Amino acid sequence: MIRVVLDTNVYISAILFGGKPEKIRNLAKRGEIEIIISEHIITEISEILRKKFKWESWQILESIEEIREFTTLVIPKKRVSIIREDPTDNRILECALEGQVDYIITGDRRHLLPLKIFKGIKIVSVNDFLDVIGKG
Repeated sequence: MIRVVLDTNVYISAILFGGKPEKIRNLAKRGEIEIIISEHIITEISEILRKKFKWESWQILESIEEIREFTTLVIPKKRVSIIREDPTDNRILECALEGQVDYIITGDRRHLLPLKIFKGIKIVSVNDFLDVIGKG
């Protein structure tokens, strides 16, 4: 089974707008792919929903509980500092390493996508991932 890490921006897009990011979440819900997540990613999703989108605590809790149902939690043991401009992106890399994933799926064109590959893990956009697995 293909194992992936979703960047926070993919979760936010799926939650707020649906579309192709939601399609990836649905693949995990049906057991077609495995999504790996860390507490850091969960915290970042919560903070963005609260600060940027002014969500109430109960709304955030509901979304996080739903995310936990179709993801596998890992606790990264190794720290990396590849991306100095945005250290939170390093938490995505750490989660991917710990979860031994095949892909990091992101919309981050400034820091993550330009890496293209990190320690054998392909870094791709939502569209590219769906194309690769034939679900585009």
